[in-house]
Amino acid sequence: MTPVVHQLQFGKVQDKSVLPIHRQLPETGFLRLNQIVKVPGKTEPPIIPISRTSFLNGIKAGKYPPGILISERTRVWPVEDIRKLIVELGGAL
Repeated sequence: MTPVVHQLQFGKVQDKSVLPIHRQLPETGFLRLNQIVKVPGKTEPPIIPISRTSFLNGIKAGKYPPGILISERTRVWPVEDIRKLIVELGGAL
């Protein structure tokens, strides 16, 4: 069996079907914080490889989107905002 090779050109992915499952974000919907950043003990790679604290500090500084508070202690981020952030940070989605 031949291994799947990512074909990158100028930071763009040519075939999105070869992306790891965590990079195949849904077209619409919401993501929780533990789906976006590193979580201790989690084996799946994060979408944005920074710590929870760094992400929350970035929100306070205005660097990252604030998300939407859907209950007293639950915040979510629209997938569209996370896709935009990935592109701004130099990712290829």
